Amino acid sequence: MISSKKWVQFTFHVAIWALVFALPYLLDSGPKPGHIAISSREETAFFYLRLSTYFFWIPLFYLNSAVLTPRFIYTRKIVSYVLLLLLSLSIILVFHGLIFNALIPESYSLPRAVRYNLPTFMLTIAVSVLYKMSRDKIREEETIQEIQQENLRTELSFLRSQISPHFVFNVLNNIVAMVRLKHENLEETVIKLSSLMQYMLYEADDDKVRLKREAEYLQSYIDLQQQRFGSKVNITTDVSLSDEWHEIEPMLLIPFVENAFKHGVGMIEDPQINIELRTEGKILYFSVKNKFNHDQMEIKDKTSGIGLTNVTRRLNLLYAGEHKLDISTEGNWFNVSLQLNLHV
Repeated sequence: MISSKKWVQFTFHVAIWALVFALPYLLDSGPKPGHIAISSREETAFFYLRLSTYFFWIPLFYLNSAVLTPRFIYTRKIVSYVLLLLLSLSIILVFHGLIFNALIPESYSLPRAVRYNLPTFMLTIAVSVLYKMSRDKIREEETIQEIQQENLRTELSFLRSQISPHFVFNVLNNIVAMVRLKHENLEETVIKLSSLMQYMLYEADDDKVRLKREAEYLQSYIDLQQQRFGSKVNITTDVSLSDEWHEIEPMLLIPFVENAFKHGVGMIEDPQINIELRTEGKILYFSVKNKFNHDQMEIKDKTSGIGLTNVTRRLNLLYAGEHKLDISTEGNWFNVSLQLNLHV
């Protein structure tokens, strides 16, 4: 891939220089009024003079862009830079004079040579500096973008890993109790936990997953919590997906449900958790409501998890301008409502 890109760049540069060399002849429309006619021998000599002079500009262009500009302009050593340019122009004029005397049997005129070469010299230097600066700017922006993308991937990976391990620990304890009691739902519980862990460890590393898989993961989580708490917590779920094949960032919805179970159980009268997930076209509507104890909620927020701060950050990173999140309390109810534009 890198070798291929270098060949493309090399071919592009060759084509540009070929166009530059050919441009004066392409624009030449023949003798102008008042133009002094010259012999074919002199015309051939001037052609070779121009052609040989053109090849001074190629090394000058790349010398200035690769060496002089970064070492002197970038470091603000302008006086040294100007002196080196004058030295370069002097060397070009010397070689130009030698070629002129070899090809054209006339006396060499330095002022005329300066007038002839100086505009092209200045243009070559200016284009070379612009080329170097624009290329460095593009590379800098690409590097910044790569760093930002890598930082984003690192941050998202870290945020995904923050799903509370206490849930798994509690489920394992629940499984131990079920083993001792020889509970009939033991096998189903182990299968659900296995599916949950498989999703968390493998599929959650993908940039996007099918909404269907995310919904299945949520349902397994809710089912395990239902088995854990039994009739102590009233849990209602309503999942209605018009199209299960939309894609979503993995483990994006689970923190809302986890937060509900963290704050919606315990020292609460008639604990209740209501979860709704539905899609309409490309819009996802997700809501989680749970009863809560204000004092207990403050204690839990200080001692465990990073909860909704986590998922809010992820939403801002991944769905900036494409989501609407509303978090509110009403009486002893904690409400979360999310509206999300899904990516197909």
